[in-house]
Amino acid sequence: MGLQLGFAALLVLLIALAGSTFRILREYERGVVFQLGRFWQVKGPGLILLIPVVQQMVRVDLRTVVLDVPPQDVITRDNVSVKVNAVLYFRVLDSQKAIIQVEDFLMATSQLAQTTLRAVLGKHELDELLAERERLNFDIQQVLDAQTDAWGIKVANVEIKHVDLNESMIRAIAKQAEAERERRAKVIHAEGELQASEKLMQAAEMLGRQPGAMQLRYMQTLSLIAGDKSSTIVFPLPIELLKGMADLSSKS
Repeated sequence: MGLQLGFAALLVLLIALAGSTFRILREYERGVVFQLGRFWQVKGPGLILLIPVVQQMVRVDLRTVVLDVPPQDVITRDNVSVKVNAVLYFRVLDSQKAIIQVEDFLMATSQLAQTTLRAVLGKHELDELLAERERLNFDIQQVLDAQTDAWGIKVANVEIKHVDLNESMIRAIAKQAEAERERRAKVIHAEGELQASEKLMQAAEMLGRQPGAMQLRYMQTLSLIAGDKSSTIVFPLPIELLKGMADLSSKS
């Protein structure tokens, strides 16, 4: 009986040693190996052999991490309070730095993304925040990438998801947009009046050069008025027409 217990204990010990000696890392994983507490080597992927008790390994995932940045209260440069959230894409490039240089690189990157989001967006006005997201995304990505480089992390992309405004600010923006549309309508109408007046001036100059043309135009206008259903027609008699008729009578 004692021999069987000893054999079972030995078997359990061998299984435990084998479990701590042999490790399998997937293609997207790396193992940061420490020997007696000191960094020794980065291994993987595949089968890894460790010396029990002497060596320890920390797994690191090299796949791209999608990190959701929670809504942040941002005060823009024109003193407008908004809530902005974003999504961050990053991955580990240097496993050694990601484990040794920072305690928890996921938490550190998340906190840094929140503070950077507030700092960068606070330098811009609300109109820029709403209309130039692509440029702001690039600015945030550049700042984050520069700071996380010491941790062996590469920030690939940052996307601002939502910009939430309060009701009063939404109404103010709507009024501003309506005023802008009215301004554009008035400008277009004024430009149309200007073009029409220029064409009328050109037509008047051409008709003024030929008295006969002026008379024909006048007669055409009379024919249009005659087609109206009104019983009384009052029309002016231009001096140019009288002058043209006088010239014709004098020639005859």
